[in-house]
Amino acid sequence: MPTILGLSCFYHDSAAALVRDGLIIAAAQEERFTRKKHDPAFPSNAIGYCLREADMDISQVDYVVFYEKPLTKFERLLETYLAYVPKGFASFRMAIPTWIKEKVFIRGMIRKALGKSCKAPLLFTDHHESHAASAFFPSLYEEAAILTLDGVGEWTTTTIGRGCNNKIELLKSLSFPHSLGLLYSAFTYYCGFKVNSGEYKLMGLAPYGIPKYRKQILDHLIHLNNDGSFQLDMGYFNYCQGLTMTGPRFHDLFGGPPRKSESRLESRHMDLAASIQSVTEEIVLRMAHQAKDITGCKNLVLAGGVALNCVANGVLDRAGIFESLWIQPAAGDAGGALGAALFVWYQLLENQRPNMGQDSMAGSLLGPSFSSEQIGQFLKSKGITGQFFTNPSYMVAEVARDLCEEKIIGWFQGRMEFGPRALGARSILGDPRSAKMQSSMNLRIKFRESFRPFAPIVLAEFAHDWFQMKKGQESPYMLHVAPVHTTHLKTLSESDQSLMKSTEDLCKRVNVVRSTIPAVTHVDNSARIQTVDKTRNPTLHQLLTVFHEKTGVPILVNTSFNIRGEPIVCTPEDAYRCFCGTDIDTLVLGNHILRKSDIPEEDRRRDSSQYHSRFELD
Repeated sequence: MPTILGLSCFYHDSAAALVRDGLIIAAAQEERFTRKKHDPAFPSNAIGYCLREADMDISQVDYVVFYEKPLTKFERLLETYLAYVPKGFASFRMAIPTWIKEKVFIRGMIRKALGKSCKAPLLFTDHHESHAASAFFPSLYEEAAILTLDGVGEWTTTTIGRGCNNKIELLKSLSFPHSLGLLYSAFTYYCGFKVNSGEYKLMGLAPYGIPKYRKQILDHLIHLNNDGSFQLDMGYFNYCQGLTMTGPRFHDLFGGPPRKSESRLESRHMDLAASIQSVTEEIVLRMAHQAKDITGCKNLVLAGGVALNCVANGVLDRAGIFESLWIQPAAGDAGGALGAALFVWYQLLENQRPNMGQDSMAGSLLGPSFSSEQIGQFLKSKGITGQFFTNPSYMVAEVARDLCEEKIIGWFQGRMEFGPRALGARSILGDPRSAKMQSSMNLRIKFRESFRPFAPIVLAEFAHDWFQMKKGQESPYMLHVAPVHTTHLKTLSESDQSLMKSTEDLCKRVNVVRSTIPAVTHVDNSARIQTVDKTRNPTLHQLLTVFHEKTGVPILVNTSFNIRGEPIVCTPEDAYRCFCGTDIDTLVLGNHILRKSDIPEEDRRRDSSQYHSRFELD
């Protein structure tokens, strides 16, 4: 049973993934262990976890594969700097020493980090091959078109390809500096959010605005072709030669300098967000049409950072270009580690893919789990008793009762999610019927911007009754946005309609009750949906079922179990610390339930500043 270890590291969101005999055994991001968000360091902890999960040591690994080709990337870096001499010197001076010291010699660094007992061959895949492999090989399709979109790999920023059984082929590509990911990141930077982590904030801001700058973007920044390919006018950007994303011409075009982080958001920023989101959707649709024309396939798979834009995914799905879509839940660089391992197993070793009734990502629940005994030992070390339920059904009933009382639940069950979004294993849950739940979670728990929406988890069998989805359509990875069904929307009063149009105060706008599930209904009546079935997450399915029986609503609010600036929790200790430092009412650790009254006085931090000040607020 050959075992392949895939790695991504040194740039953004390091990760490790282990594939044995074609099965995905484990995958995790390094940040979850070090507690440093988007940690780019060598993923020693993630590797250690993957090996423990497989009950093996590094000497038993047959192949090690890195998700991109560092020397080719270094070539692109040098050529770009030379093209912009002397303007790029400041950026060159910062980047080159790190590359010379570390990144050019990644082969040696990996060998040293893995130790002498690792005799496995070390392979390197192309960045977008890794993305494409992560999208196609875990999917349930025997054949599919492939679309990968991100900032930049070595040279490539976008590819269209085709997957068939155990082979992928990349057919068409765009090259740096022409990048949809970097275009979106430029607006992320300009609107005052952090590049490589704030793009989803820009996406969440977009529904508050009007795409009034769409024409300026298409007239000045980008020449968009009918097939979805494009060229950026680099005179407006600064990412090739400077330390920022945008330049003076960009600032003049859109009415001033970039917004300072944490400063007040103006209607201009909302309109800019809406505009770049609209352009992004248009580009994705054109590329999808081109992928269909080139490949003739009826299904499409996606990966790369842009594939995490679930609003664009929803638009693409409803366009009906393809019969169905599948998107890699760890679509960014972390997923490249998994894609690289799968590429070796299928493409290089020529193993056949099995026929499966569903994808092979196991709900993306590929991280560490903790037994009741381990959780109990941890609680005993803290001097905590709480409640322990030998029957999980009784535990679920107790949690459902708390939810009906509008209590906020920290939910820690089973294996941790792989990828950027909580999928019901490390989640904070709430009652979607509560008009105050959205602001309560944002301000009292997550310590983040009040305008950001929360996602619903919904019983798969009822999703089409509550959201505009086809009957039987699934969205297990929270990668599609769909409108709330009109039968559940409320008619806005004249005062609410006026408020929505007249104020820049996002708190007031977001608190307008638009539906019977206001906590998960965004300002445009949309929701980022995760469907839950018995197979992937039986305990969460049972909780939703009991809540549905009590309330008639098969939905809960679901957000990641962390605060702003912190990675999603990994261990019971991480969850307990977050529980103590926030206003979460109830903590569920496996079959153990804790409430604030169970916490020792020295751990009780109702003033959460001691906790969240430990993390960088981006």
